[in-house]
Amino acid sequence: MTEMLLRYFRTKQKEAQTEKIYDTQCPFCSMQCKMQLIEQSTVTRKKYQTVGKDNPTSEGRLCIKGLNAHQHAVHTDRIKQPLLNVDGEFQAISWEKAYALIEEKFSAIQSEHGKNALSVYGSATITNEEAYLLGKFARVALGTKYIDYNGRLCMSAAASAAAQTFGMDRGFTNSIKEIPHARCLILAGTNIAECQPTIMPYFEKAKENGSFIIAIDPRETTTTKMADLHLKVKPGTDSILANGLLKVIIEENLIDPDFIEERVNGFEEVRDFVGTLDLTDISDLTGVPVEQIIKAAMVFGKEESGMIFTARGIEQQTDGSASVRNFLNLILATGKIGKENSGFGAITGQGNGQGAREHGQKADQLPGYRSIENDEHRQYIADVWGINEKDLPRKGVSAFEMIQKMDEGEIKGLFLMCSNPIVSNPSAEFVKQAIEKLDFFVAVDMFISETARLADLILPATSYLETPGTMTNVEGRVTLREASFPVRGEAKHDWQILCELAEVLGKGEFFTYESPEDIFNELREATRGGIADYSGITYDRLRKEKGILWPCPDVDHPGTERLFVNEFAHPDGKALMVAVSNTPEVPKEKPTDEFPLYLTTGRVMSHYLTGVQTRKSSTLAARDFESYMEIHPATAEKFQIKDNILVKIESKRGSIVVRSRWSETIRKDTVFVPFHWADSQNVNRLISKKLDPTCRMPGFKVSAVRISPIAN
Repeated sequence: MTEMLLRYFRTKQKEAQTEKIYDTQCPFCSMQCKMQLIEQSTVTRKKYQTVGKDNPTSEGRLCIKGLNAHQHAVHTDRIKQPLLNVDGEFQAISWEKAYALIEEKFSAIQSEHGKNALSVYGSATITNEEAYLLGKFARVALGTKYIDYNGRLCMSAAASAAAQTFGMDRGFTNSIKEIPHARCLILAGTNIAECQPTIMPYFEKAKENGSFIIAIDPRETTTTKMADLHLKVKPGTDSILANGLLKVIIEENLIDPDFIEERVNGFEEVRDFVGTLDLTDISDLTGVPVEQIIKAAMVFGKEESGMIFTARGIEQQTDGSASVRNFLNLILATGKIGKENSGFGAITGQGNGQGAREHGQKADQLPGYRSIENDEHRQYIADVWGINEKDLPRKGVSAFEMIQKMDEGEIKGLFLMCSNPIVSNPSAEFVKQAIEKLDFFVAVDMFISETARLADLILPATSYLETPGTMTNVEGRVTLREASFPVRGEAKHDWQILCELAEVLGKGEFFTYESPEDIFNELREATRGGIADYSGITYDRLRKEKGILWPCPDVDHPGTERLFVNEFAHPDGKALMVAVSNTPEVPKEKPTDEFPLYLTTGRVMSHYLTGVQTRKSSTLAARDFESYMEIHPATAEKFQIKDNILVKIESKRGSIVVRSRWSETIRKDTVFVPFHWADSQNVNRLISKKLDPTCRMPGFKVSAVRISPIAN
């Protein structure tokens, strides 16, 4: 009887559950959806469930990635202690030994080759506090000018275009809640249904309200199916299409002359230029029928309100900055900005793509969007940091150009934080070869990524569940991500690693922080008076108000929901239009007899960026476990490509092998491959090294390729 009772109580004990709830935000796209992870524990197992939490941007919605984000955070492959590469095998070592080795190697490199022989490669998925600190670490602890980040491959075209046109760059010029009330919406090169699914209800509501939606994309996607008009543009000709739209709007007198007169410079130049263009030629170049160009232009021009949203489709090109500027010309010509339900939105790709570029990771920027080449800006930040302005390095180069300097031997060491450049950069094999030439390479990551495989030393970082801090979402809304999940093994927060490493390098006095909030309070001061002014934002306010749109110059300021109501950010208060040639400064690849098809790239809903995190999620990996090539059946038959077979895709740079997927919704001259996979399925092996001359964005979206079936 006693033994039976013991068994009964043991069974009940095992069945008894304890429940813990962790507040957090999704680590993936720029919507930064608020959510809670519910952990249910028994003696034998733990179960997890994710639920959405109300917030001003996503209103409690979650997509498939957010619902399963925790799977990578609790994955058994997480790195839990520092790993030293010994003859190709990683061996666990202590943090003390890891820091000592970094100090020894970095000091030796800089002693022999100078301060700028070291480089720092950052990330747009880390918090504002960590992005700010990484920029400070590079310039103060290492004293190098070479720092840039993976956001260069994502948001640089839109950011540079907005800065040149408006005088400043924020993701949206107005808040997300205005989308449903805009009378016309243009979605240029953005597949929000798969990339930012929780934003879709805003556009669906707009459609219910009678808004006319125009989608510009060479493929038919879930997003374009929502549109009233789909302009199936030839890859790489988006800027030419914008010129066609401008021509119609100006010649049909659909401009806002009062707005142009009072608030815009450069209109006459644009008017005169598009007047020389022929609409039939534009149709031939873009593949968009003349009648569709006219219809799109007439609707956008006539409606009282409208918004234009751009994303990687038009931005990841060697004229991406100019292309975005041309779409901004449309907004300015019609006066659709600075007023209710009208404006511009750059659909940020990465979780903190906005905040990460505001606070010092870009080669030419200091916190608050200050310029590293502006003497007044330099002095202000030097004073905040307590250093001599002369000791603050000048600007470096873009992310890919840093890799080129590794290949050339100018850069000898690399400190990489939460990024995977071998998969994300163009000419991926070249990137791998360049990194292999380094004398010493340190990677900070949660997993042994394709790039971290090459590291001499890997430092284990914490996940989104474990690292608190602020993020700035697609709108420019600063949010506070709470995080209290137990840290895995000996992993450390990125900010802790930077502070402790600075101490080892003899710069600890500049990094005396006890918490992310300490760092944020210094960031507030560093941004005070800058374009991206966070000085009025506090952790307490973020908890109470659930997010604040910058600029917010004092603690009594409510945040800025709509930019440019009265003036733009240029010194004269006016925006600047510019004529954009149909012939880009950097020539794009075009199909030839040898490489007869266009290749374009993009995302799928179940994966994120280079897939390091989402490929560790069993649920997400099961939805899309391999890459593929989308191809029109008529094109497939021409090249003897059956559906669902292995295909070799080749460009001048290299080749990959993926599975074919027939689709009647893509242009017949174009194939599409997603970019979430590595090694033999890494589509970035095929991409050219050519960069946008303004923002240094690689031309991911336009390559010439040939295809062939692989024999069984």
